[in-house]
Amino acid sequence: MDRVDAVVIGAGVVGLAVARALAKRGLETIVLERADAIGTETSSRNSEVIHAGLYYPTGSLKARLCVQGREQLYALCESHGVEHRRCGKLLVASGDAQRRKLAQIEAQAHANGVADLQRLSAAQARALEPALVADEALWSPSTGIVDSHGLMLALQGDLEAAGGAVALRSPVQAVRCGGPLHEVDVGGESPTTLATPLVVNAAGLWAPSVAACMHGLDAHHVPRAHYAKGSYYALAGRSPFTRLVYPVPEDGGLGVHLTLDLAGQARFGPDVEWIAPASPQAIDYRVDPARAEAFYAAIRGYWPELPDGALQPSYSGVRPKLRGAGEPTSDFVLQGPREHGVPGLVNLFGIESPGLTASLAIADAVVSQLWPG
Repeated sequence: MDRVDAVVIGAGVVGLAVARALAKRGLETIVLERADAIGTETSSRNSEVIHAGLYYPTGSLKARLCVQGREQLYALCESHGVEHRRCGKLLVASGDAQRRKLAQIEAQAHANGVADLQRLSAAQARALEPALVADEALWSPSTGIVDSHGLMLALQGDLEAAGGAVALRSPVQAVRCGGPLHEVDVGGESPTTLATPLVVNAAGLWAPSVAACMHGLDAHHVPRAHYAKGSYYALAGRSPFTRLVYPVPEDGGLGVHLTLDLAGQARFGPDVEWIAPASPQAIDYRVDPARAEAFYAAIRGYWPELPDGALQPSYSGVRPKLRGAGEPTSDFVLQGPREHGVPGLVNLFGIESPGLTASLAIADAVVSQLWPG
């Protein structure tokens, strides 16, 4: 049985950030990833937006770690040459109900420490984006976009430079907790068992499933998983927008918004489709062309001139949820020894948006869980 200082389960953006933080503390750290590449699920199937921290309840982990992580992420992108852009975002409202919601979001953002928001009239918003139609908008200049794969490669590079490693095609089959060393059974082509004092479960969509395989962790600490699929459509032709455009949020997500990739190509999404996959292989990532009809209706709420036939199915992703349809949105769960009583174990549950933005701050929080004070 091989011994290592730390094992991180999952090589998405959060798992890589956590492993990097542990390795930079001088720990021999191994990341176990069941897939044949890093970041193949939530980390690479999203809007690639660097969020400012507008929406989340004050004092929540999402609010605190998003605001903290945003500046850490921009700094890392600058220092490591990761392609990104502070393009800014317009959060738009039409009608009295949406305008009241916009005012609530503005107050929430200020309470979260987002100090650079600007309220815009319809004319001011249209001066920035002439194709936009809205009664009012919030301008968020600290929102941006990032090359998520480039970010993960940078995190992996730092991890490996500090002596850590990523083991692909290495699914975790069981973890035996409770002694001075946890025993992690690893499958794949060359099955093995690793002994380690530290285990971080950053398995994203499958973190609850991994936790359910941890012998010595009480079952009541394992939450039920919910899955929200979100589809994206690409705009055929040149986009008239140079900034991100978001409607006010909807149940389960942030609404069908307009984002841009680093080449300026516009895409719209995600919508919300609740699914119940039994395994990673059971997820159908195909985008149903029939869902486009609802996209046209949603987008024309702020871009009435969207041409017919302009949306093309692009890609989809799945968000790991801890609450189901119609239930209040949950916070991130960083479950450490204080919560479950197992030394050297941290489970990360429900790490959806703004997980990419918050990834470096989540890593710092995991370190604090393991070494409080």
